[in-house]
Amino acid sequence: METSSGGDCCLHSWGANSYGQLGLGHVEDQFLPQLSNTAALQHRTVRALGGGGGHSVLVTDGGEVFVCGQNHKGQLGLGYIGDILTFRLCPCLNKRVTNVACGWDFTLLLTDCGQVLACGSNAFGQLGVGPTVTHSADLLSIECLREQVVSIAAGLRHSLAVTVSGCVHQWGTGLFNQAKRALSPHPVPPYLSSKVPVLVPGLEQKTAHLVTAGSAHCVCLTGDGDLLVWGSNKHGQLTTTDPFLSSPTILKCSLLGGEKVINVWSGWTHIVAQTESGRVFTWGRGDYGQLGQQGASRQKPEQQSEPESRNMEVSLPEEVKVLKGATQIACGSEHNLAIVGGFLLSWGWNEHGMCGDGSQTNMFQPQVISSLRPRLIGCGAGHSVAVCAAATVSGLNSAPSTLP
Repeated sequence: METSSGGDCCLHSWGANSYGQLGLGHVEDQFLPQLSNTAALQHRTVRALGGGGGHSVLVTDGGEVFVCGQNHKGQLGLGYIGDILTFRLCPCLNKRVTNVACGWDFTLLLTDCGQVLACGSNAFGQLGVGPTVTHSADLLSIECLREQVVSIAAGLRHSLAVTVSGCVHQWGTGLFNQAKRALSPHPVPPYLSSKVPVLVPGLEQKTAHLVTAGSAHCVCLTGDGDLLVWGSNKHGQLTTTDPFLSSPTILKCSLLGGEKVINVWSGWTHIVAQTESGRVFTWGRGDYGQLGQQGASRQKPEQQSEPESRNMEVSLPEEVKVLKGATQIACGSEHNLAIVGGFLLSWGWNEHGMCGDGSQTNMFQPQVISSLRPRLIGCGAGHSVAVCAAATVSGLNSAPSTLP
């Protein structure tokens, strides 16, 4: 998640912590928000947060990068391997970083000059530097992206970027196996097996604005407010009965109240979008509560001509009314955070306490974490991070567990 935060702030984190990704100095999961050890930041203002399978990344207003957590593939960009339990400055950066996107075990950084830097695992070509590098603890520049980049996204094992001209590039083979199974006997499109950035076909007539990624699917938001989706549709998250979409397919605006989309986020198998009136819609996999509602609209196909579609269900976007007007949203693998009216809400998978309510019970509707005044939020696969006002207003302590 990217935005600006200022004033007297502190960092809270909670959820999975097996690798020290909460920045607390230990490896115990936390079911309630805890103050992270941010001594290294020395009161710098955080402007962007990101998290992967077991690591966390903070970007400051000054373009500096602070990291902690799992580092077995060099995904912290520190130049060496080894987990880090409290936030540490990336010392080798001579660029100003503006945003971050984290995959399972790799990291992408976007600089103020539109350059993309990458570190961590490259087993699937997700770093975009070619097949000869297996992993890198050093930050590598993705040289194939010759045009300035304005948006980046990291899936489980694939990456996306939007350039200043509105073109979308993709790299990494994380979608290849799903595509091969679903499309057989037809060939897999070449762009799904590229280990360097290549243009995504089918977007030539569109001007992309931003991208986001699931574990094996992709989402693009255009400047006109249209959403296009492609990749794996295992959980009906692409609103079709096709098991795999090999090229970008536009999402009917009628599914989103006929409105243009202004922002979009993705978990591993679910998607969240906000329309121009502030309404928030969710769709995709929902069995952990990640859609924010007790029941989700799903339709079985009337005709099942293809064997792969036999058990397919379509997940239709449905509004989560309590999220209307959300100023920020962040998605983990199967859980979510949002800021609505100054309150911090969470919902979804909660096995490691990432929803922050003190329990390990999945939350099927957004609930208020009443003790925090959030300024900036972010998620890893199974953990949550929030920059909050240092002082807690007494009125927020008595906030209801759910918003009307």
